[in-house]
Amino acid sequence: MKTKKSFLWLAFLILATIWILVRHNQQVGYYSVKGLVFGTVYKITYQHDGDLKPEIEAELKRFDQSLSPFNDSSVISRVNRNEELVTDSFFQKCFHRSMEISRETKGAFDITVAPLANAWGFGFKKGAFPDSLMIDSLLQITGYEKVKMDNGKVIKQDPRTMLSCSAVAKGYSVDVIAQLLDRKGIKNYMVDIGGEVVVKGKNPSKGLWRIGINKPIDDSLAVNQDLQTILEITDLGLATSGNYRNYYYKDGKKYAHTIDPRTGYPVQHNILSSTVIAKDCMTADALATAFMVMGLEEAEAFCKADTTIDAYFIYSGENGEFKTYYTEGMKKYITTP
Repeated sequence: MKTKKSFLWLAFLILATIWILVRHNQQVGYYSVKGLVFGTVYKITYQHDGDLKPEIEAELKRFDQSLSPFNDSSVISRVNRNEELVTDSFFQKCFHRSMEISRETKGAFDITVAPLANAWGFGFKKGAFPDSLMIDSLLQITGYEKVKMDNGKVIKQDPRTMLSCSAVAKGYSVDVIAQLLDRKGIKNYMVDIGGEVVVKGKNPSKGLWRIGINKPIDDSLAVNQDLQTILEITDLGLATSGNYRNYYYKDGKKYAHTIDPRTGYPVQHNILSSTVIAKDCMTADALATAFMVMGLEEAEAFCKADTTIDAYFIYSGENGEFKTYYTEGMKKYITTP
């Protein structure tokens, strides 16, 4: 009897061990969650054994409460109204990185561009078409040198100065969700919010993540999604900025949404889209915008001097044809559509 019990116990242990090993070696599936946030679509794919959509959306709501200028109760809205407050960690990190990139790009990227963007009708307040006198006046209250942070509080030289994180916040929100997944111990994921992306590890096919760069076709409704090229990347952030969707015509002239903070006017360069790969999406997002402001020659020079990033530019040739420039390091990511 004792021998039989010992045998049964041994059999149980063997079966339990086998079950544990099978469970351990089982491939955990990939989840994919989608939704709307910040006026755009998000799609997040990750390898995990549970649905994280409620936690992801809660984090995005916290982010919106900090940095959305369309949310009247957000931290940035309160700063723009000159309310006395200590800003939160989201705002502070975004502010400090924005100031660093403003200095690095010599003002091509500028967190204080809000009054100019609003005046041209591309900001968070509806503006009328500005004349040169208005632009000159607004330039007096813009410029990243006119603001600083002291113990979490924003200090402005002029109370009329307003901040906008629209050229960096979406990329930063991607980093925030990526960090949430990191805290969960997730090793394989792609976070895509409105085309700004962070990827890590492998895709569901155990390969690198494939990210398409769209052809810069005039398509305000984004109906066409013709690809210029496909990049295969991992453990990086990617962002694209373009002037081919957000624009308007006045008196037969096209005005793009990218405002040069240094001149106060919409840019008229031949770069149609700027894609940047960096270690984080916030940096990629800010630099993609800065390169649209700089124009091709200045952007090329910047990329050659900064080996921590790579870039892919689509620009208009003399006859209106699409031409491309990309950094040497970008070659290893490019594959065929």
